[in-house]
Amino acid sequence: MEAIMTGRGGDALNGIGFGTWAWGNQLLWGYDAERDDRLLEETFRQALASGLGLIDTADSYGTGRLNGRSEQLLGRFAARLPATRRADLCIATKLAPFPWRLGRRGLDQALQASRQRLQGHLRRVQLHWSTARYAPWQEVQLLDGLADRVLDGSISEIGVSNIGPKRLAWMQQRLAERGVPLRSVQVQYSLLSSGDAKVDALRQLCRERGIEVLAYSPLAFGVLTMPPDGERRPRTVLQRQLLARLQPASRSLRAVVATIAGQRSVSMAQVALNWCRAQGTTPIPGLRTPKQARDVAGTLKWSLTSEELDQLTVARQQCTVRTPSNPFQSA
Repeated sequence: MEAIMTGRGGDALNGIGFGTWAWGNQLLWGYDAERDDRLLEETFRQALASGLGLIDTADSYGTGRLNGRSEQLLGRFAARLPATRRADLCIATKLAPFPWRLGRRGLDQALQASRQRLQGHLRRVQLHWSTARYAPWQEVQLLDGLADRVLDGSISEIGVSNIGPKRLAWMQQRLAERGVPLRSVQVQYSLLSSGDAKVDALRQLCRERGIEVLAYSPLAFGVLTMPPDGERRPRTVLQRQLLARLQPASRSLRAVVATIAGQRSVSMAQVALNWCRAQGTTPIPGLRTPKQARDVAGTLKWSLTSEELDQLTVARQQCTVRTPSNPFQSA
């Protein structure tokens, strides 16, 4: 997605995509096909109409017998679009490096299954997480295998997820030697995320090498949309657990977010997303309703001032309790 220039020292604001982790997830998000599928298609169409064309999914999204449900829904929804609209989509799936997916062709079967569920509407394939901490040799073979698929024309683009700056530099160089560009890296990133030094190094590396940084969980699983007065109750088990962990440490930060939102007549979500954009990342918040899609797209219509960014930075630094890091994140 193209960067948008702002008036703050020439910094670039990235675009916005959206994620589909909740689509098919009964355990954490309470998915119900009869209740949700029509609403999710309306959400999909609203997101596209609002300019959110980067869509993130994974072959492991969907719980139990619904494994792969997110990809199935996206494939169905995309197939119903006019051909001209489908051409503008960038559906990016993630393939999990499960222990049984071994060797250079270890992801071939998973890739074929994802392509079938998505009905061929697949542009970017991403390695879902790093195995560097427990099986680095597996990661090397799977990465080389994805590069093979780009070179033989089976897939268009490669991305990675939960990769730190050291491992990312190595991966990008290995791919570059074969003439295969690394398009993106996903990292957990929000006003409430941890690991600042590592993420800062990652963002700097990506700026230098032209790699897009996709910020997942940019709303801290919805915690950053909750006013500090506590009038709105968390809706999911995940939110209740995180809010219990983050209260009262995040209250001051959320108060700053709420104040800026009130002054701007926008939502707290838009403030949190525009902070991510101002850091040179492309946030990919999860969407489940057309209203959420419209709200997220509204973020693209404005940007934070230097003063507002400073206020958020100070409040963030004072928040000593953050969301837990992904255990599969590499160095």
